[in-house]
Amino acid sequence: MVQRAVILRGCFRILLLYDVAEALDLDKLRELLGPRGGTVKRVFPRGTPEYVRFEHAPIVEPAQAIDLGTGERILCSIKYYAFAVVVVQLETPFECDWESLLRQASRWTDTVNVEPYARELVRQHLERLAPSVIRPVKDWLQEDYLVINLEQVQRPEGPLSGTELLAAHGQKIAQLVRGELTPLAPGVTEEILQSSISYYASDLVVAGASASLVYDRGEDAAATNQVLEYAKMQLLEFRYYDGLMSQLLSDVYTALERRRNVLLSRWSVPRDAKRFNTIRLDVMDLTERIDNAIKFVSDIYYARLYRLAATRMGVPDYRSLVDEKLRTVGELYDVMVDQFNEARSFIVEFAIAILALLDVILLLRIK
Repeated sequence: MVQRAVILRGCFRILLLYDVAEALDLDKLRELLGPRGGTVKRVFPRGTPEYVRFEHAPIVEPAQAIDLGTGERILCSIKYYAFAVVVVQLETPFECDWESLLRQASRWTDTVNVEPYARELVRQHLERLAPSVIRPVKDWLQEDYLVINLEQVQRPEGPLSGTELLAAHGQKIAQLVRGELTPLAPGVTEEILQSSISYYASDLVVAGASASLVYDRGEDAAATNQVLEYAKMQLLEFRYYDGLMSQLLSDVYTALERRRNVLLSRWSVPRDAKRFNTIRLDVMDLTERIDNAIKFVSDIYYARLYRLAATRMGVPDYRSLVDEKLRTVGELYDVMVDQFNEARSFIVEFAIAILALLDVILLLRIK
């Protein structure tokens, strides 16, 4: 008796994220897009409270399909966040067996063949939407991510639960998440599968640094995709602020070194200190807004999913780097203020001494 192959149906979602400016004016953007732009409002099912939503919902714009050099045509949409992150989502369906799925996932994990098309598409759209772009940047930071939405596993025995899928095909799932064609070592496979989570018996999410498998349908899969995208967006923003704070620290050290042995130059310290501290406070405010863009406080499942995905992607690591540099700049700000106060005290004391000497000279002349 010939054994029938397992048929897998679903869709690859390739996310390409770009940090293009300091911010986007979503109201102006919505006005420019008109009926083409739609706001992401409610993406969380499972009876989550109404207030579990975006603080400033991103705007989605359908875009023309992208024709690759291979002859393939990929559906495309663009999402705009207030933090000036633009996300290009490319979708391509699949219906195949495990071996074919592994080959396709390995191919889409590396975005080298699609990224130039996505970047050019973003550039064209931003030219049209320029009035809504606040202080654009020349060199865009970029992140990419692959979501493998597995909707159906067709087999003679019937549908698989999430637990059964993990138990029967854990090795292949680990390969999918890593984009590998060769079976991984047992220890590596076990470590990857530790990042799995389910809500119902029928669903499964395995989150990785560069790709995730989402075994689910409909609204639940869409909500999971949004959480994964949000975590990746945070990573991109914290990478940007890490670079910004590194440059700020360099500027602070340069300013301190330049004024170390020149007393009079310290009178310009307040101006520099105020500028540095203003940037520090702005970054603190922006990072807090990023943290609170979606609040999962009342939904344990999505909070766990977010923490799992964010940890795998390295979001807490970059957030810690930014926080550490913010603390360092704060300490250096205090040093600069102390330097100015010391210089001012010295000048005041020196002036008093000069006045006292003049008084003595004047008294001696009178006598």
